[in-house]
Amino acid sequence: MRSDEAYMRRALDLAERGWGRVSPNPLVGAVVVAGDDVVGEGWHEGPGTAHAEAAALREARGRAAGATVYTTLEPCNRFGRTPPCTRALVEARVARVVVGALDPNLGQDSPGVGELRAAGIEVAEGVLESEAERQNVAFLAHVRTGRPFVVLKMAGTLDGRAAARDGSSRWITGDAARADVQRLRAWADAIAVGSGTAVADDPSLTLRAPEFAAARPPLRVLLDTAGRVPARGNLFDGSAPTLVATTDLAPDARLGEWRSAGADVAVLDRDASGGVWLPGLVEELGKRDVQGLVIEGGPTLAWSAVREAVVDRVVFYLAPLLAGGASARGLIEGEGFAPISDALRLEIASVDRIGDDLRVEADVHRDR
Repeated sequence: MRSDEAYMRRALDLAERGWGRVSPNPLVGAVVVAGDDVVGEGWHEGPGTAHAEAAALREARGRAAGATVYTTLEPCNRFGRTPPCTRALVEARVARVVVGALDPNLGQDSPGVGELRAAGIEVAEGVLESEAERQNVAFLAHVRTGRPFVVLKMAGTLDGRAAARDGSSRWITGDAARADVQRLRAWADAIAVGSGTAVADDPSLTLRAPEFAAARPPLRVLLDTAGRVPARGNLFDGSAPTLVATTDLAPDARLGEWRSAGADVAVLDRDASGGVWLPGLVEELGKRDVQGLVIEGGPTLAWSAVREAVVDRVVFYLAPLLAGGASARGLIEGEGFAPISDALRLEIASVDRIGDDLRVEADVHRDR
């Protein structure tokens, strides 16, 4: 007989099938087990579609009676676009429900779990809880804080250069790493770049990988303090929504130009160095139901994000190259932290080989 952890891991794998499609809902997977047999599986495919538990019960049919249901997130106990999953589980007469992570969006004291127990269903909580919470880190962060979970993504050489001394940077990393970036973009509700990157690279910030063709396009966020970027190029091509975050330094004519091109414009406060105040932008994006934000800007924007303490996680792609050069741009610039004991501390979550490159994922040590 397989363990609870093994079935929950299968449910987590199923939840991944909704990657890039479910926001603002969470990723959820479910498995129905009768005896030693898996009789039903399901995952949430996106807003308005069946929740994972309901999909798994539908596949299990009558075999769900007396079975155990494994679900990566606490079953909902209220009506939304679909009926509550707690009711479906009770009506299916399941004997036991195993939950990965609790859902703070349902309210205090785990009301979904409470309703199941009140109906006589045995409930086990916290099975692979850390994995389940990590899978839905953006959803949970937004529920708990009202702000998005912010990932700083950078690509560079093994010696920490974002470009060669002549400014060339395409392409530092290989095809496999760039494909992985597409997956990160699919996770995000918004992708942010600074005006320097917009002018130099004319990025599109869209999902180009075929496997994410059905995913909703992330909001493209351009940070432009003084109206440097004209309303033309890929960011204003209409292929995805665009928000320009600016300040009172941008001329009215540029604001009108951006709006006429179809972009939304948010005029925000300036930080101490005169740029867009990033905590204000993060708060604004949270109000727009952005749960996951990826910052893809250059070394200047990267430093601003680190300095202003808005970064929750870093994802660095490091190529097996040594660029050298005292004038070559580093991954993060600005004035930096000093002494070294003041540097931002991270906890390495994973180091993976992606093609010829390394992908380093680390979480910021900070209570949120």
